[in-house]
Amino acid sequence: MAALAGSAIHNALIEIDGPEVPILDGSAMPFVKGLLARGLREQAAPVRAVRVLKTVEVREGEAMARLEPAEMLEIDFRISFDDAAIGTQTRSLNMANGAFVRELSDSRTFCRQSDVDAMRDRGLALGGTLHNAVVFEGDRILTPGGLRHHDEPVRHKMLDALGDLALAGGPILGRYTGDRAGHALTNRLLRALFADPGAFRLVDCGPQTVGKLPGVGVHRGDLPVHP
Repeated sequence: MAALAGSAIHNALIEIDGPEVPILDGSAMPFVKGLLARGLREQAAPVRAVRVLKTVEVREGEAMARLEPAEMLEIDFRISFDDAAIGTQTRSLNMANGAFVRELSDSRTFCRQSDVDAMRDRGLALGGTLHNAVVFEGDRILTPGGLRHHDEPVRHKMLDALGDLALAGGPILGRYTGDRAGHALTNRLLRALFADPGAFRLVDCGPQTVGKLPGVGVHRGDLPVHP
């Protein structure tokens, strides 16, 4: 979902012939690369976006997710882990144009070795390897080659958030703030937004707004390059 939203694809038919979407390298970059290589087609219908009109917030324990009014999509995120190799990370990004492709698309999912052991004990994540996730253990990074960015974990959380927000059915025009938030909490946030008719408005985007949506105008040259 993040690859679609971050590549400015608002209308797509997706067919999957297996039980789940392939993880590939654990980031959105292989999907973005494939989408851009195939090419996009502009349609005559206007892009319909969800404009946030007032602040909506949900919490669960120490985790929080919030949407508030803003002209364009902005994402602020904070994570905090006991593992020294992750620690506390924060990042803010205006998602206009190709920011997702350049700054976030290559950031891989991550976990701790203890999480991997627990999942495998339950027969889960059997296809997971050190080549499709960043695995941490205390102050060590177990994945060969280390990190693609010094703050790759928080960037991946922002990638997740963009994909989760795409479930709104159109681009979000607002500011998203996540503090230790995950997929479930962002989904609850969207449900809270749509439960309040005064909190949002569906709008047709004019040329000026469309030009600042995530992914508009991106090309393969915007993709990060890794060995």
